[in-house]
Amino acid sequence: MTPLILSESDLCDRVPLDLTAIDVVEAGFRRLAEGGVVMPPVMSMHLPDVNGEVDVKTAFVPGIEGFAVKISPGFFDNPALGLPSTSGMMVVLDAQTGRVRAVLLDNGWLTDVRTAAAGGVAARWLSRPDAARVAILGAGLQARMQLQALRLVRSVNSAVIWARDLSRAQALADEVTGIDIRATPDAEEAVSQADIIVTTTPATQPILKAGWLRDGQHVTAMGSDQPGKNELDPECLARADLYVADRASQTRLMGELRAAIEAGTHSGNHVPELGDIIAGKHPGRTDRDQITICDLTGTGVQDTAIATHALAAFSKAT
Repeated sequence: MTPLILSESDLCDRVPLDLTAIDVVEAGFRRLAEGGVVMPPVMSMHLPDVNGEVDVKTAFVPGIEGFAVKISPGFFDNPALGLPSTSGMMVVLDAQTGRVRAVLLDNGWLTDVRTAAAGGVAARWLSRPDAARVAILGAGLQARMQLQALRLVRSVNSAVIWARDLSRAQALADEVTGIDIRATPDAEEAVSQADIIVTTTPATQPILKAGWLRDGQHVTAMGSDQPGKNELDPECLARADLYVADRASQTRLMGELRAAIEAGTHSGNHVPELGDIIAGKHPGRTDRDQITICDLTGTGVQDTAIATHALAAFSKAT
């Protein structure tokens, strides 16, 4: 079997961030909750000398013809060199024989899509149905894509963007059309009136304070995918009425839960996962005044789901 090799342009053309992608990732979370998925711990390398990291993720999902092994580098000084922070590739193996079915040279596109789609899934299941005002902390590619995903699942009418570099926040605000959007130098001001807050940074010190949260808000934290990262004040988890992990075992090691356990603001026990909410194994938001938090560290099942979706989309196109 000769492996199919797809380029970044092939994949960008055929796998947009749309409701179908969100549904595909949601189905992956559901399958994870239903059992039978083999998903080993993330292999992660932190490279402090170059402000970089490399993650390797995978998951075998029964009933799917193939499974992905994803290599995902993040080198956060790259923008100063005129390069994107993230890149990478996925290899899809046949689930029956282990032979290579495809090499997806996506340069991180599929990871970006599935990460943003997961944010859409979290908001769909945990934010108030009438949530319309968004705060994005961060101004990179994922900040833009998270906002795009939110607009697919909620009737967003306004957004406020905060970043340490105000010019980048303003550039993102200038790029987005169709809603009332602005940049601010004040993170607290950004979240004060938001219904949905998304943190999208590689921060190692909290950028969202517990005292800023108010009743009814939903927070999606998606930047803490390494043990040294931390976007949320650990007291945020103590304030939350419902804390949900994408994978509890991962968030105890590298998510916001890790920081909360170390600070003593959360025991780390009895943590529901996003798939449990989707599959009806655990209640989601039960009251419009609840504060909810979803901690997204990125799972191998998302990679297998989006890679399978990409191959299906390519087959239909050809």
